[in-house]
Amino acid sequence: MSSRSAVVSSLRANPAVASIHQSLDFYWGNDVRDAAMDAFHARFVRPGDLVFDVGAHVGDRVASYRRLGARVVALEPQPLCGRALTEIFADDPAVRVVEAAVGAEPGNVTFYVNTANPTVSTVSKDFVEAAFGANGWHGQVWDTEISVPTVTLDELIAEHGEPAFVKIDVEGYEYAVLAGLSAAVPALSFEFTTIERAVAQQCLDRAVALGFTRFNVALGDAMDFDFPAWTSAEEIGAHLAGLPHEANSGDVYCRRS
Repeated sequence: MSSRSAVVSSLRANPAVASIHQSLDFYWGNDVRDAAMDAFHARFVRPGDLVFDVGAHVGDRVASYRRLGARVVALEPQPLCGRALTEIFADDPAVRVVEAAVGAEPGNVTFYVNTANPTVSTVSKDFVEAAFGANGWHGQVWDTEISVPTVTLDELIAEHGEPAFVKIDVEGYEYAVLAGLSAAVPALSFEFTTIERAVAQQCLDRAVALGFTRFNVALGDAMDFDFPAWTSAEEIGAHLAGLPHEANSGDVYCRRS
């Protein structure tokens, strides 16, 4: 068993981190999913590249970027997820774990924790309200509030250098993350949900303003694009607007010229 697998197994057996056991079970230990993820990420990440993983959760994508030879700065404000990331990658000097949210400006924000399903914990109160009563979101409860520090992408770039790729998965807070970036990086992705399509459109508009020119979409956890070729922000916006509610979520990918 690899050292990372051993740490994950230890975390799965630790009742002190019981609220993230479901995430560890889903995101770790699936070799087929890992291979598909690596093949997909290889479009953006090469050996020696720097990647920012904003909303790293329990680190499955961090592990993918590392298998591709990238250095990773993993941003995660949830204390238990931060603990898991720190322990899983403790022996890897190419991974830097930063226990903070990313936003439009430095400071502190309220973070809404869904204890039963921490993967949808968020800084966005609007996201919590949009999920209330929505089909597919029944039973989701954000039952804890904590204060967490925030940093901006510009601050991270000033400290670590320009990343080749930025992954943003922050449950409705994506626009604030992009607001803290002043110029396009080579590539990034941001998550969207069908309960907050307006946020996705705001993010698309922001991406165009930053200098991104080519776009694509991957639905859900699929490691493949919806469009056979990179396309315009306008086409992506129309595509997202036309998705059925049941599509639920996915990621928009952006490249600069």
